[in-house]
Amino acid sequence: MLAIVGVASAAVVLFAVPLALVLDRSYRDREQLRLQRDTVAATREVDLRRTSGDPVEVPASRDQLAVYDRSGRRMAGRGPARADALTRTALTSGRPQARSSSGQLLAAVPLVLNERITGAVRAARPDAEVAEDAHHAWLLLAALGAAVVAAATLAAILLARRLARPLERLAVDARRLGDGQFTVRAHRAAIPELDAVAVALDTTAQRLHDLLTRERAFSAGASHQLRTPLAALRIELEGLQLKDPESPELVAAVAQVDRLQATIDTLLAVAHDLPRTDRHTDLTTLLDDVQTRWCGPLAADSRPLRARIQTERPVTSAADGVLSEILDVLLANAHRHGAGAVTLTIRAVGSGLALDVTDDGPGFEHPDDVFTRRTPDRDGHGLGLVLARSLAEAEGGRLTITRAAPQPTLTLHLPASPQAIAPNPADALARP
Repeated sequence: MLAIVGVASAAVVLFAVPLALVLDRSYRDREQLRLQRDTVAATREVDLRRTSGDPVEVPASRDQLAVYDRSGRRMAGRGPARADALTRTALTSGRPQARSSSGQLLAAVPLVLNERITGAVRAARPDAEVAEDAHHAWLLLAALGAAVVAAATLAAILLARRLARPLERLAVDARRLGDGQFTVRAHRAAIPELDAVAVALDTTAQRLHDLLTRERAFSAGASHQLRTPLAALRIELEGLQLKDPESPELVAAVAQVDRLQATIDTLLAVAHDLPRTDRHTDLTTLLDDVQTRWCGPLAADSRPLRARIQTERPVTSAADGVLSEILDVLLANAHRHGAGAVTLTIRAVGSGLALDVTDDGPGFEHPDDVFTRRTPDRDGHGLGLVLARSLAEAEGGRLTITRAAPQPTLTLHLPASPQAIAPNPADALARP
């Protein structure tokens, strides 16, 4: 719209300004010709052959007339006492002259008697009438130009609406597709370029729908295939527990089966769902559960586990089950590859939250390769950190290495829930 209005305005200016100057010049030339014509008519009534003592008479006129002899001396009328340059030019050339000067139109016509120049008549007329005519013409041009710009603006608004509305509908369709409605079909606008975008969007939606359908079918099959042997294993372990209820190995084995079942359920839920903002997970409660699970394994190696909360209400919209899996991966990595105390820190970062996992180990030798998939037989951090990063991104967060070495720090960035409150250093909590 701005482009159309700008081009129309520029065209009007480039057309109207020269035309206004041409009209002003045309009106001035026309009035000068009139003055010259009237002066020629006045010369017919001027006679310089009168006898001595008989004054030269100047004809009645609305213009200021003056009669000059051949030497340039004023004989009668009103004007300069001596002939000006315009009058002298008329006397020497024998041709009428005209020009404008200082708000006046001037004309000088030679007096010819028996093919000899005997004098000249000079006429002066104010150019107010010319200025008024030019002013009216300029007003008319300005009104016409404004009408053209207004018409261009109206056309631009209509065109912009015709182009913007299909784009707005496409944006709505794209948002619905992003929300997981893969059956959505983009509206057509009868504009070839926009319809091509709509066709591409429909093709993308269909491919995503087919891909998601295949993945869900695979997830359902994998879930069934995994749950069946897990259920059988649990039955066998519970049968052994009936024979030896006090066996700590059987209790630990049943707990691990439960943990494996929960992990499978979490992964399937993440694969089937999209990030949601209506969930509220309190990280304080989550840290309590994590400490309960990991204090024992770390304490067995004389390694303490500490947690610090540096924000009033650490509430996130990520699912608690997914966060629990991520933290288990991070703590397992710190347990296996790190050393010394392990510290969990929750802090506010901008409009979100950050959860740092730090230990006193030597750190990562190749931090750029930490989140690269490795085969189990290769040295490295395995698939755990890769899976943890994927889970974090599935919940709208991200997992990064804040500090590589020494005392490495892995930071889990999470979206804050609307219930979260900005950090207040004076009220920060510290949990040993």
